[in-house]
Amino acid sequence: MEKLLDMFSKENRKKTAEVLVYLAITLELFFMVLEKSEVSIPFISHVFRVTFLLTFAAVLLMEHNKKEWIAIALVTVFTFVCYRITGRNELLRFSYYVFALRDIDLKKIMKYYFYFSAIGFAVIVLLSVTGILGDVAIITDYGREIEDEKRYVFGFGHPNTLAGCVYALELLWIWIYGKKAKLYQYAIAFAAIWGTYKLTSSRTSVMIFMGTLAIAFIVRYIPVLGKFRFPYILTAIVTPVAAVAFSVWAAAVSEIPRFHMDTDYQIKLTRFDDMLNNRIQNLYRGSERHGGALISWKPFSDSLSEEMFDMGWVRIFYWYGIIPGALIVVLTLVFIYLCLKRRDAWTLILILSLGVYTVIEATFVSRYIGRNMLLPILAVYLGDFILHRGERNDSEQD
Repeated sequence: MEKLLDMFSKENRKKTAEVLVYLAITLELFFMVLEKSEVSIPFISHVFRVTFLLTFAAVLLMEHNKKEWIAIALVTVFTFVCYRITGRNELLRFSYYVFALRDIDLKKIMKYYFYFSAIGFAVIVLLSVTGILGDVAIITDYGREIEDEKRYVFGFGHPNTLAGCVYALELLWIWIYGKKAKLYQYAIAFAAIWGTYKLTSSRTSVMIFMGTLAIAFIVRYIPVLGKFRFPYILTAIVTPVAAVAFSVWAAAVSEIPRFHMDTDYQIKLTRFDDMLNNRIQNLYRGSERHGGALISWKPFSDSLSEEMFDMGWVRIFYWYGIIPGALIVVLTLVFIYLCLKRRDAWTLILILSLGVYTVIEATFVSRYIGRNMLLPILAVYLGDFILHRGERNDSEQD
């Protein structure tokens, strides 16, 4: 009997929960990397069920106060209702992932994300260049008025996917090492991004990549900027507020480009959409249901709303619904507030960069939890805030 009670001691439950959490993280990262390659994963929904059960079990084993249990119950009910209406279980899975990572060692897990992803991506590249799996480059019409355009993919299937993976590693490197990185290390990072652009020709994305590194470089050498309130307020205005406002406008006017050219405004809108590689038009013209256009948005989405398109904020509101999308916006603002309380400029850089990037790309709006490196940070910061714990100095890079 004593051994049985020992198994359920506070310390053992904590250790067991940590093992379950790391197992869930490892599975999510492994299949995130695998999905980036040209390997199909027909059983991925079963993997997601397993990782959800792991995080669910971890949450049950963890210690929670009354306030936490109420929050967990409310979020569970809401996300389960969303799942039943839309058929998409991401909000439920992501919520329990955040709950389960509350007590994680943040520095350790961010490094785990970085090195696991870097090694996995390197394997994809190696398999490609050795001719085992995947193309090194693809020559095709990418819809940019170049009939036979050669862009390098190195096993990732699409040049934008390759660029997105480099971007993810860039963000993780900034968070882990950016605060103490030397000038030559930033120079190498800039060179890596420029090299990625030359290989993939991902023009719009590279502007965001370079801008992110430039901001990190400025904060590195003028760290006092992170102590002021205005960077946090400005970030909130840029994203989610302006990012979402632009996305709503794009969804509203998506019927116009190239099909309505009667006014100066319509002509300018078409030219602007040309710069975005038809992203606005595709919200309306990309499917018979006009999936993505504002007319297709609902308070809660439905099981038929599965169309894929590039604009990430639009995808959030289309896939999950206006109400869940609005709550994600509120959660983003709360996240920025938590960064302000900690004067954590480095996490703020990631929020700003990802928020702007998600206007034009939907890489991080996905079923794959492993794509979003902000979730562990959010989990720890929310946990500290709700439990009134002393703020752990996890954003201080080694």
